Amino acid sequence: MKKISLSLRFGLVTSAVLIAYFLVLGLFDLHKNPLFSLFNSVITGFGIYEVIRLRKLQNINTFSYAEGFKTGVFTGFIATLIFTAFFLIYSTEIDQNYLPALTNSMNGNFNINAGLITFIVAIMGLATTVVSAFVIMQRFKISQNVTENE
Repeated sequence: MKKISLSLRFGLVTSAVLIAYFLVLGLFDLHKNPLFSLFNSVITGFGIYEVIRLRKLQNINTFSYAEGFKTGVFTGFIATLIFTAFFLIYSTEIDQNYLPALTNSMNGNFNINAGLITFIVAIMGLATTVVSAFVIMQRFKISQNVTENE
């Protein structure tokens, strides 16, 4: 349970920051521009970085690549699922004009419903999670290289 609690805690905090960022963009009516969603990967990556860093500090002698990767992926999945649920509720219940405005901002004649956009948000978050965990674990992995004596 101790291993899950750290990921759960950081997943909740990361999702709260993602939601706060979305709402701040909404205050300035910038949340309809898909370009601003690129910063979500920075937020998710930072949350994953911090949880892996703390996991390594807790278990410095027994820390493994697989343990760090699982911790990062679990944290990102939690953050993504909570943010996706928020996005679905926001786009269907709170601001029903949001999805038409979002699709119009993409300069296309798209006929996309809320389910498909929510699915895209979830897939983007999960892909960001996996890629971020791989990249961040390159920083925290324990090298198995043997140095040559000359």
